[in-house]
Amino acid sequence: MKRIYCTPTTVLILRIPQPTLIYQLISSLLVFPVYRILFRGHTIGQSNVPSEGPLVVVSNHGSDLDPPLIGHILSRPIAFMAKVELFTIPLLGSLIRACGAYPVRRGSNDREAIRIAKARLTDGWAIGIFPDGTRQVNGRVDKAQLGAALLSFYTGAPLLPVAIVNSHRAMSRHQNFPRFLPIQIYIGNPIAPPISRHRKHLEATTQACKDQINLLLDRGLSLVNSSNPN
Repeated sequence: MKRIYCTPTTVLILRIPQPTLIYQLISSLLVFPVYRILFRGHTIGQSNVPSEGPLVVVSNHGSDLDPPLIGHILSRPIAFMAKVELFTIPLLGSLIRACGAYPVRRGSNDREAIRIAKARLTDGWAIGIFPDGTRQVNGRVDKAQLGAALLSFYTGAPLLPVAIVNSHRAMSRHQNFPRFLPIQIYIGNPIAPPISRHRKHLEATTQACKDQINLLLDRGLSLVNSSNPN
């Protein structure tokens, strides 16, 4: 599908991405029962997700569970960067590529990954980015990098803050097996792209994303703790 977007200076014809069959099967047959049943998952703020157009989704990152959970609850295809080594694993590499993932070399300025992210956004995709760049033990956004804001500026895509409550406790980087704790996902209000690529504007937009995500985490944790006092 295609749709025409008009701005005061340009007219863009964007393809509306459709999920692949593999993407749909994994979301409905695997992620749905894991999230909704085993982790008693609950999503708040679904109406805040733009149904079309480019979108940069920014989230806290405490677990390997986070990308598939976000992909499931977003109700539209989303592409995540994944470390390049995963694409060399038989079957797994094909599966994550079919789900929209694209490779990145961690610890380097991977221009090809950035080019792919821009191209996906130009085509109307949602791109998922964890601002910290790696899993955090406390499950919060701690030292957010500026990459998401810069990508938003270059493409004009709004940023959508998402807070995943309890995934770092359910399956942290130090756990081999999950703990089936309740996981809640809060979707915040979209944030406009920075007005320029100057560092102060990128930092302001990044800070706004960080603040909203951590505020949603605090609200979610307070509700979880109040319902489970012990």
